[in-house]
Amino acid sequence: MTEADAAAARTVAITGASTGLGRDIALGFAAIGYRVFGTALRAEGVADMRDASAGKVVLAVCDITREDEVEQWVRSVSSELGDGGLDVLISNAGTLTPGPMELIPLGAVRHEFDVNVFGAIKVINAFLPALRKAQGRIVQVGAVTGRLPLPFDGPSSASKAALEALADVYRLELKPFGISFVIAQAGNMRTGGPAKTAAALKRLTETMSAEQRELYGARFDSFASTLNQLQNSGLESDVAAQQIIALADQATAAPRVPVGPDAVELLKLASESSDAQLDAMRVQLLGLE
Repeated sequence: MTEADAAAARTVAITGASTGLGRDIALGFAAIGYRVFGTALRAEGVADMRDASAGKVVLAVCDITREDEVEQWVRSVSSELGDGGLDVLISNAGTLTPGPMELIPLGAVRHEFDVNVFGAIKVINAFLPALRKAQGRIVQVGAVTGRLPLPFDGPSSASKAALEALADVYRLELKPFGISFVIAQAGNMRTGGPAKTAAALKRLTETMSAEQRELYGARFDSFASTLNQLQNSGLESDVAAQQIIALADQATAAPRVPVGPDAVELLKLASESSDAQLDAMRVQLLGLE
């Protein structure tokens, strides 16, 4: 790419871009000519993406829960962007901590919010000067559980609900600067997430005491089995990535967009049903009867 081409190309920064959905998003943007920057947790992810994209995607090792690392990454990217600013920020990095709320260590709940909420806030705020220059767009990758929390998914559901509230706040605060804010409400997807979720579910099951298994074992096993089935039957990662890329590349986009047919259906139910109806649906959906 010549200097003139680089100056003309649209730009995107993506958190959690070395694996799963973030990886597919990064490669998808590179394929349509964007200059792509992103974060990875490990150096291997940086090297793998460099090879997979033929050098078109530039990742840096950055843990978004560490403010110093976020600031260093954003300074580096902003320097590369120059006066053109940043066209698109995809806030994608996230984690999942399943289990009964009574049994999840408070430190694990804090970590969930550090990644999913506080890390997202830090990255968004750090990129705002560059986004103002380009009058860019922020796409926050959320989840259906932000509107329809699930039992045994408390920390993740709560963090995604926080992102829903922040989406409304950011959208209105940033509108005067020409920055748009979209939240992608993802349903089940076949990314790297299901394997990580299955491992996390297995770890928790194996560490339960006899008393804890008496309290939660049977229902949690049912939840774990159903969740693994749902995630493995979800939208293919590359298809979900293309839908999210389309949100970033549209001239205008709705403030909230479901990603996947199950997301459309569940969000409709969440908006139209009573609490009692939703409770019954959640019990049935997760096989907790």
